[in-house]
Amino acid sequence: MLIEGPELSIILPVWNEEPLIGACLFRLQSLRKRGVEIVVADGGSSDRTVSLAEPLCDHLVCSTKGRATQMNTGARVATGRILLFLHVDTELPANAYEEILSAMELPHLWGRFDVKLTGSHFMFRFIEHMMNLRSGLTGIATGDQAIFVTRAAFEQVGGFPDQPLMEDIEISRRLKKLAFPVSLKSRVITSSRRWEENGIYTTVLLMWWLRFLYFIGAHPRVLHKMYEKKAQA
Repeated sequence: MLIEGPELSIILPVWNEEPLIGACLFRLQSLRKRGVEIVVADGGSSDRTVSLAEPLCDHLVCSTKGRATQMNTGARVATGRILLFLHVDTELPANAYEEILSAMELPHLWGRFDVKLTGSHFMFRFIEHMMNLRSGLTGIATGDQAIFVTRAAFEQVGGFPDQPLMEDIEISRRLKKLAFPVSLKSRVITSSRRWEENGIYTTVLLMWWLRFLYFIGAHPRVLHKMYEKKAQA
């Protein structure tokens, strides 16, 4: 007898996320009870991330560190027709499952959510507005927007590219050649910790600069070194 897989698999790439992984997975348990598959892809955590995640997911896989590598590893064990790639500090809207299934009817092959940042500073309202506007106009999505894609389309473009930065930008470029993404206006809530830790204006300018360099042909590994250097400064 043929056993069909779930409609949706959620893949979470994690590394040393002990403070966040429990709350993230607890939020997903209601979806798990409805048949959504939860896959955690660990990049070699040295804290309790793995032990905390194991009882709260369907599959826990390990790979070398690197978001693209981890997400591809998770995708290989996932069995859902649709794959959703979720950051551990991003919270899905309550009706995410229904919206994704409704949206992912032909000709739609992939999509993303609008985003809301957690910070209260007025600049976060500007940042999230620009993220959503830019993505809607260009069809380029970021990982913070919870990208979802049919397994067939994901495999057709070869998954996430093997690069340490801008993997979300690059897979968006490749998927756009198949179809323009569907943009869900329900918002995922994404932590603003990156901007708060490194400085709001510094982080915005850095990401704009890195994206500009990427679009004119700079190698992702060079950009990653620049990003890591600034983050550690």
